[in-house]
Amino acid sequence: MDLSVEDMWDLFVGPISTADVNTTVSPTPVPSNELVPPPPLFYSPFPAGQQQPMYPKNESWSFPKDFWWGVASAAYQVEGAAQDDGRGPSIWDVLTHRVPNFVADNSTGDIADNEYYLYKQDIARIAALGVKAYSFSISWSRILPYGKGAVNEKALDHYDDLINTCLEHGVEPIVTLYHWDLPLYLQNTYAGWLSEDIVDDFVNYAKVVFGRYGNKVQKWFTVNEPLVFCSTYPLPEGYFKSTTIPAKQQQFHCFQSVLLAHSKAYHEARSLGINGTISFKTNGGYKIPLTDSDSDREAVQRAWDFNEGAFAHPIWIDGDYPRYLKEYTSTFLRPLSDEEKAQIKGTGDIFAHDGYTSQFYFAPDEGLESCLSNSSNPLFPSCVNSSYTYSAQDGGWNIGYAADPGSPWLHKATEWVPAFLKYMQNEWKPSQIAITEFGFAEPFEQLKQIRSDIQTDLARSAYYHDYLRAILIARSEGVNVVGALGWSIVDNLEWQQGFSVKFGMQYVNLTTQERYYKRSFFEFVDVFKQYQEK
Repeated sequence: MDLSVEDMWDLFVGPISTADVNTTVSPTPVPSNELVPPPPLFYSPFPAGQQQPMYPKNESWSFPKDFWWGVASAAYQVEGAAQDDGRGPSIWDVLTHRVPNFVADNSTGDIADNEYYLYKQDIARIAALGVKAYSFSISWSRILPYGKGAVNEKALDHYDDLINTCLEHGVEPIVTLYHWDLPLYLQNTYAGWLSEDIVDDFVNYAKVVFGRYGNKVQKWFTVNEPLVFCSTYPLPEGYFKSTTIPAKQQQFHCFQSVLLAHSKAYHEARSLGINGTISFKTNGGYKIPLTDSDSDREAVQRAWDFNEGAFAHPIWIDGDYPRYLKEYTSTFLRPLSDEEKAQIKGTGDIFAHDGYTSQFYFAPDEGLESCLSNSSNPLFPSCVNSSYTYSAQDGGWNIGYAADPGSPWLHKATEWVPAFLKYMQNEWKPSQIAITEFGFAEPFEQLKQIRSDIQTDLARSAYYHDYLRAILIARSEGVNVVGALGWSIVDNLEWQQGFSVKFGMQYVNLTTQERYYKRSFFEFVDVFKQYQEK
């Protein structure tokens, strides 16, 4: 059956909400009073009398001139304009519209932050604070409504103007090709990332984008956090094409498709003359043994192998999976050929990592062998336990201040950042490292009603203050960290948490779409004002 794009929306998604503003808005100057930093970063001459302890600048720390820093977003989380200008549906349009209670507050990306039409103002706002870079993703189903086939010229024009707007404001555009919004047609045709059929479709999509924007963009990321989007498999039953792949194996089929798609796209870009950096964004926190036991140290290594190592090891070491992961996947995944391993190895110019937090790992209570022999064990196949608290003998304290309860995985563990960065450099031996997402969900921010209370986000401010200084420590100790991107430019649709948790450095009134800087944005920028070489 041949389906038009409109048919796909009608049959699989249903009615779509639209914003009041549905044409591109020209930017207006940011009022000067909005650019005044909050206390204690700035005190006006009147009223006088405030006293604040001063902390001296560490003169041994610095960010070099070419250290790139900025803020990040992703298409489905901020754009809105879900059905406008020929965009085809993605799996997330189905997940948010059709699957009951899939999103905590039943939000959708239909309107989100309406950045599809407000991007000029958003770029002007970050430029007014001196932000150097904006990292965003392109919607695959805008460019290719079916994920393949005919190209949507209106979408290409839109991203052309978004990139040009960044450049006009002195903000470097940093582009991710894929941030989880898989074209629905591909999922319903061959089960999306579960099939290696997706490899050529992704590469063809990448070729269109690379060919259009070329070297106007100097930093490219192919895919964002496959550890997360692969773990969404198996998708909810009854809404997408069914598959016979066992549930626990599905994310690893996804891993393999991603590695092949990324690496092939990398080589395609080089053949097209793209001379900027091309990388792959992985994610996860630093992994610390809960105790000094051999079993807990083994649990940490298993955790690395089943998480970051699943992609870092093939790309940076030898083209193949790390030991513990391979022991499992070799029982059902076809082996990568020598040609494929060679294709994969070396396809990362920067070790790009989304590193928000850290946690402890320890062996299963019943022991590793018992877990490995029982595929119904909830810890199988990695067979590791994790915790955000120190051991009982160490007091059982949290590893750091807890974020919003809607993000139970996130704690302010910034004192572990230097060790984490050193691990990346020593284990995978990249020449450059960048933290391509880091941020904090201010606890209970969604419950606050007074705007100034929302803007005074002390937990997030402390997170950025300490995290960036942790990067400075790592740099002073020889780790070549070259960039950092805060998450996020605005409060946005945080996937299954919807708008019930807030990561934005700007508050967004979702009724009026007005933006307001939060305290954390000034704290973030202030570190670079202090420490970046002029």
